[in-house]
Amino acid sequence: MQTSLLRKSCALTGHCPARFSFGEDNDKCSMLKAILKEQIETLVNEGITDFYTGMALGVDQWAASIVLGLKKKNPFIRLVAVLAYEGQANDWNEEQRNIYFNILPLCDDVITLQTQYTPLCMHECNKYLVYHSDRLLAVYDGGQKGGTAYTVKYAKQKRLQITIINPNTMTVKL
Repeated sequence: MQTSLLRKSCALTGHCPARFSFGEDNDKCSMLKAILKEQIETLVNEGITDFYTGMALGVDQWAASIVLGLKKKNPFIRLVAVLAYEGQANDWNEEQRNIYFNILPLCDDVITLQTQYTPLCMHECNKYLVYHSDRLLAVYDGGQKGGTAYTVKYAKQKRLQITIINPNTMTVKL
């Protein structure tokens, strides 16, 4: 008799770096990334196997890099990039595009939802992330505007278990 592994999934979301009161070269950013890694490791230990990311600048890509690093010790975990539209990185600078395009080929799957930008494509991407996940891990400051706020609100409506890392206080709330 063959048994199959029950797969559980988690959407990863968070603010872009411009939203933080600190830069990426700051000790607070290093601390935030360490907490993010700790939380992703905890999720893996709790049985999460599939991680979904929208690949936006900042937290989405940091989390993707962490998951890719953890795959070396845990080859059963999967990283799925869900892109809002084909040209998502077109307006980013060269360094940002390089990071993005270096991560994508390492993903287990890349799903592109639309060929072109539309005013609702980012919301559709966030909805996709939540709809295909059992949990949500968010780096979220509690604000009421923006994609992360929308994603957290939608995950609450869908009754997902949510872990929030507050980037201002560096606290974790389940």
